[in-house]
Amino acid sequence: MTEFRLLAAILAGIAVLLLLILRVKLHAFLSLLIAAIVVGIAAGLDATAIVATVQKGMGDTLGFVATVVGLGTMFGAILENSGGARRIAGFLMEKFGVERAPVAMVLSGFTVAIPVFFDVAFILLIPLIYALQKRTGKSLLLFAIPLLSGLAVTHAFIPPTPGPIAVADIIGADLGWVIGIGFVVGIPAAIVSGLFFGKYIGKRIFVPAPFQEEEENAADNGFPGIGTVFAIIAVPIILILINTSVKSGLIPVNNQYITQVVAILGHPFTALIIANLLAWYLLGIRQGFTRKQLLDISTKSMAPAGSIILITGAGGAFKQVLIDTGAGEMIAGSLAGVGFPVLLFAFLISSAVRIIQGSSTVAMITAAGLVAPLIEGAAFSGFDLACIVIAIASGGSIMSHVNDSGFWMVNQFLGLTEKQTFRSWTVMTTILAFTGFGVVSVIYYLF
Repeated sequence: MTEFRLLAAILAGIAVLLLLILRVKLHAFLSLLIAAIVVGIAAGLDATAIVATVQKGMGDTLGFVATVVGLGTMFGAILENSGGARRIAGFLMEKFGVERAPVAMVLSGFTVAIPVFFDVAFILLIPLIYALQKRTGKSLLLFAIPLLSGLAVTHAFIPPTPGPIAVADIIGADLGWVIGIGFVVGIPAAIVSGLFFGKYIGKRIFVPAPFQEEEENAADNGFPGIGTVFAIIAVPIILILINTSVKSGLIPVNNQYITQVVAILGHPFTALIIANLLAWYLLGIRQGFTRKQLLDISTKSMAPAGSIILITGAGGAFKQVLIDTGAGEMIAGSLAGVGFPVLLFAFLISSAVRIIQGSSTVAMITAAGLVAPLIEGAAFSGFDLACIVIAIASGGSIMSHVNDSGFWMVNQFLGLTEKQTFRSWTVMTTILAFTGFGVVSVIYYLF
């Protein structure tokens, strides 16, 4: 009877969450909090315990996520406004040339989306693919799909983008491991969904570039040096990876002082603070920005971050309710009893929520909340947890369609019909998701 009640509580919570988002059109932050309270009530928690659980879940999650997402967003805003994102794309185009432009687009998307939000990066780089289409006369999709794939892969798999940060925090995964596994999985996912599928669909659907003012010949004068841009993006990633390698023993260090220095410099907080300071000076002051301009850029960047931070916090509350009610432990026992793999469960739950309600962020956070209780107290290594994060991220990327704002953004900016958007963008996200899950599954079970 207890198991039935807990199962009913979970289903009620998910049903309420989807109803509020899809039918009532309530914000995901409020919807997740209400769903968490519904689960608590249905599972039999008293009022005081429910409030305390929600507060604990919010607090535990936001202490890390709010700091990292905030720092990452400020960093990305300075890179964007300094012209660093376009500098990367221009440099790669120069090196690869027009004939290998799709490769340059994948790499541009893959790199730029590390510090810059997906939609912002797409808007920044879209003039480049318009220019390529006009220059070559080939379908816009030949260049757009690789760019979108690179952006989507990094957005889903590689911190400090908000999605993997949120999921990693909710399930307790180390960011260094997530970055490492994210790169290993992301590269083949981008190649298959971006280069291979992009070439395929580009030959079958011809799309001309929409009319626009000539921007492609805008000079890089005043843009920061490419070495500077790449170095600043690499600094926090390298510091976090070194710290993870030392902690896990991959890099043996016997000196206590060195270990402490690595631990402080390689913590995501410190690593991103250093990146921000470097960007503030090298991409800001050195490029002619005033301190007041940089302050305004940093302040404005907090607006989109606020929504993601609050949704993540509510996801942490949802997770905590599942843990405190024992619902998560019940699911874990049931899955273990039938031999159902946690990795597959993570992918399927994330995929289902993504397809039903559209938002990849909500799908990933909801799935993380359901998966976290399953691994509570279990003997999962940092490597295992990182693989679970990527499995959730893969599911959260699947089958973008009409209930996803990304679908309409691609539709409008590329000048596609709805059918063409389904055949290109929707299929690309689905290929990306299955490739990502397939690769991470191989890694998980082989190593």
